[in-house]
Amino acid sequence: MKKLLLGNAAVARGAYEAGARFVSSYPGTPSTEITEECVKFPEIWCEWAPNEKVACEASIGAAIAGTRALTCCKHVGLNVMADPVFTASYTGVNAGLVIAVADDPGMHSSQNEQDSRHYAKAAKLPMLEPSDSGECRDFTVLAYELSERFDTPVFLRLTTRVAHSQSLVELKEPAEPVKKPYVKDPAKYVMVPANAVKRHVVVEDRTAALAAYAEETPLNRVENNGSKTGVIAAGITWDYAKEALGDSADYLKLGMVYPLPEKKILDFCAAHETVYVLEELDPFIEEFCKAAGAKVIGKEAFSLLGEYTVNGIRSVVTGEAPEAPAVENGGIPVRPPVMCPGCPHRGTFFVLKKLGLTVAGDIGCYTLGAAPPLASIDTTVCMGASVSAAHGMIKALGPEAAKKTVSVIGDSTFIHSGITGLINTVYNKGAGTVIILDNSITGMTGHQDNPTTGRTIRGEATKQVDLAALCKAVGVDDVQVADPFDVKAFEQAVRRAAENPEVSVVIAQRPCALLKGVKYTGRARITDRCRTCGLCLKAGCPAIAVKDGKPVVDPAQCNGCGLCVNICPFGAIEKEEEA
Repeated sequence: MKKLLLGNAAVARGAYEAGARFVSSYPGTPSTEITEECVKFPEIWCEWAPNEKVACEASIGAAIAGTRALTCCKHVGLNVMADPVFTASYTGVNAGLVIAVADDPGMHSSQNEQDSRHYAKAAKLPMLEPSDSGECRDFTVLAYELSERFDTPVFLRLTTRVAHSQSLVELKEPAEPVKKPYVKDPAKYVMVPANAVKRHVVVEDRTAALAAYAEETPLNRVENNGSKTGVIAAGITWDYAKEALGDSADYLKLGMVYPLPEKKILDFCAAHETVYVLEELDPFIEEFCKAAGAKVIGKEAFSLLGEYTVNGIRSVVTGEAPEAPAVENGGIPVRPPVMCPGCPHRGTFFVLKKLGLTVAGDIGCYTLGAAPPLASIDTTVCMGASVSAAHGMIKALGPEAAKKTVSVIGDSTFIHSGITGLINTVYNKGAGTVIILDNSITGMTGHQDNPTTGRTIRGEATKQVDLAALCKAVGVDDVQVADPFDVKAFEQAVRRAAENPEVSVVIAQRPCALLKGVKYTGRARITDRCRTCGLCLKAGCPAIAVKDGKPVVDPAQCNGCGLCVNICPFGAIEKEEEA
């Protein structure tokens, strides 16, 4: 039977059919749906881990114990995961272990365009890269076979277009769950130096065996159309090249992007007058080709930046200028991302903007607090960096800076990697205010539960982290809980925290407006008492706009959260309940 599946759903299906029964991940777009789709198979144990490192370690443990395992992350999540990944390359596995990593060319939802293929080379782990949903399923199944055949974790690399596009997938009956016996073997699994030295030899021998496999595997295949022009591509760029050039070129499609098949590449290049290497982001394949002595055209003709397009490839290879898209009415309007109507973070950033504070930001929906008119965030680096960055800024600028410097971090991000930053600040006699934006969910990636919500990935009740108690346990004496929609009280809480010469924490507690349990009612209305001061506009709510020189509320967008009612100093905004 064939079914139209998202690339991520096809990976989940492949893991299920391959008999994988343990999945641990941290949500990160564009990889999130893999784990969410795995949940639909009751036979698979699925969990959201506090961060990617923990998820990987749990999956390594499951594989060593004899159960096929899967862990999923986005490209920057692989940075967090890197420590156990590199060592698992030495230990190998027992049952198969697949690490699915989704890169994000074009930075649709990411802070950089990191290329995860470098991790495969650095960790000396095989990496497969599918081009569509059908290959996502097939390559996942094969990845488990390779993992056990070569005793290694296997990377499965996706990109946003493959992860989030749909194509037909042939569904097959799932294999019997793999359960290999666990045998105590400290020499293999205990990586003290004396053991690791010997395991490094194993890694190098395995890499040589994988390189030989790369030459023979049908994952790397030549499509001969009798052309003098050749194209080497992998993943989504192969699809683009096929659409752009059709039968006018020959193709070497690489389904295994590490190790690369040197002889096959050299033979392909020798058979063609001109060979193009098409790959988004870094010249990973291109550099390998040139180092091997092949003459290819790569980044001198194609960009290092963002995603490729069919028209762009056709233009470079054939010289045909792409048709300009039809533009009407002066162009396509820009639609920048904004916080949703009723977003609890809006009240926080309204206050921080008013107080003129320096704000170290973090990764989440609240990163949008950097955009006008709130324009509150000064820095955003990576998950959990806000707390540590603020500590460093205050130490660099002097004690007085503590009164004007805060960090903001979401509840899930705080659990992910903010706790250690807070411990560091307290331990090293730091100062400043940490504002934990507790919206009761992992919001940015689509409402996943986390240790602060009291529910598992399947919605089952579990132990819930008490953020206030946790902060006190690591040495913060001044912990306040405040509602960011009670603007006056929240402002007072932030002002009071800023006066503390030591570390203080304010937990901005209000649930995401999109949660099923949040039921705002009515609509806001601006009355004739309005003095057109524009203060309500500074909140940046998309439901409030200016018409004929005065602010008005769009009833189609207003969800009745009431923040603007609390902001207006003249009582000119009222909330009307629906009839």
